[in-house]
Amino acid sequence: MADKGLLLVLSGPSGVGKGTVKSAIVENKVFPFEYSVSMTTRKPRPGEVDGKDYFFVSEERFQEAIKNGELLEYNEYVGHHYGTPLGPVKKMLHEGKDVLLEIDVNGAQKVREKMPDGVFIFLTPPDLHTLHLRLEHRGTEPEEVIRGRIKQARNEILEMADYDYAVVNDTVANAVDHIKAIVDAEHVSVKRVIDDYRKMVKED
Repeated sequence: MADKGLLLVLSGPSGVGKGTVKSAIVENKVFPFEYSVSMTTRKPRPGEVDGKDYFFVSEERFQEAIKNGELLEYNEYVGHHYGTPLGPVKKMLHEGKDVLLEIDVNGAQKVREKMPDGVFIFLTPPDLHTLHLRLEHRGTEPEEVIRGRIKQARNEILEMADYDYAVVNDTVANAVDHIKAIVDAEHVSVKRVIDDYRKMVKED
């Protein structure tokens, strides 16, 4: 009966497979959700469309958005800023649409501060050895950087205590099944539907 959509926050350490799991959810149409178009200060790449791939803005406009509290979360990567506009997310949720954010641990912390009623899912590797192998198989970073990411992952995994659910990404299929189960359960959780039933009782 609940009309409001779920804010689903998928997070976890670098290399754990957040993007791969999200892509599997999309490709297999596991459950419907809306994308949140991010804001960025970098220039558009060939073929990218403003408002569809990103909201491309100047550094001044991005800083203004931060100052005005327009961003749900933001960070800096390779000299450019990226952030999640708060307005569109709120609009989609009020329209009853689920919104999925795939972000890093720091971003998830910022989201929880502003929207603590979100569903926070921590995607974790089976073990650190597996995570190390996955980072190596990427073939994009030297061993020194990988060791740094593993060290960071050790700290981030301990932050799992701030999340609602932990999903082990042993295989993508298993991780997707667990996330689907979480979404189904959250849609019928008492805390999300009780207000609708209270209204029903009063109106009857």
